[in-house]
Amino acid sequence: VNIKYETRENRKGFKAGSLKQGMKHSYVKLCEYVAVFDADFEPDPDFLCRAIPFLVHNPEIGLVQARWKFVNSDECMLTRMQEMSMDYHFTVEQEVGSAVHAFFGFNGTAGVWRMSALNDAGGWKDRTTVEDMDLGCRAGLKGWKFVFLGDVRVKSELPSSFKAYRYQQHRWSCGPAFLFKKMVMEIVTSKNVSVWRKVYLIYAFFLVNKIVAHVVTFVFYCLVLPATVLIPEVKVPLWGAVY
Repeated sequence: VNIKYETRENRKGFKAGSLKQGMKHSYVKLCEYVAVFDADFEPDPDFLCRAIPFLVHNPEIGLVQARWKFVNSDECMLTRMQEMSMDYHFTVEQEVGSAVHAFFGFNGTAGVWRMSALNDAGGWKDRTTVEDMDLGCRAGLKGWKFVFLGDVRVKSELPSSFKAYRYQQHRWSCGPAFLFKKMVMEIVTSKNVSVWRKVYLIYAFFLVNKIVAHVVTFVFYCLVLPATVLIPEVKVPLWGAVY
């Protein structure tokens, strides 16, 4: 396997900046597909063999997204709670969204992009901290379809400390809110998607899934549940726990 390791002299744009820099190399421009992994992800040897055929045989598909498998989910109560939340994200938001051809976002890692779709959407942009969601939304507005592979799982780790989890949730909630401000008019004026998909993007994808859901998850798991354990007088009603 021909592997080339590249570094940068600065951190401008952070992850998005690194991806933009990597896409400029001549050998990358010759490729039809590009796989993206974060540093703490460990794909199986057959990952590309299982993911790329969906792109080869379906020219309208721009992204194949794999599921994450958490190797440290039993490390502590915080990681177990995160696994429950992420299972909902993958099973309900992404697997169901893929099955009914509804829009779902790129998770930033463990995915394979079609180069033509990536370039058609405008490439990587470092205007927000959620460059993955930014690219996914722009590609979706261009009419590209995404496929989620629930049976292809890539090993990764969950934040095991409160500080790391707080930083992650802050980025996952503030980033989408900032991106929404930048893209709302682009979504409304897009001529490539239906009115229903525009409503879904604005209300379900951005407002509910990417802003409200993260705030509720943080408050429930990190404030309410610990309070019920440490302070006997604090109780969570059954309807609240079910919700």
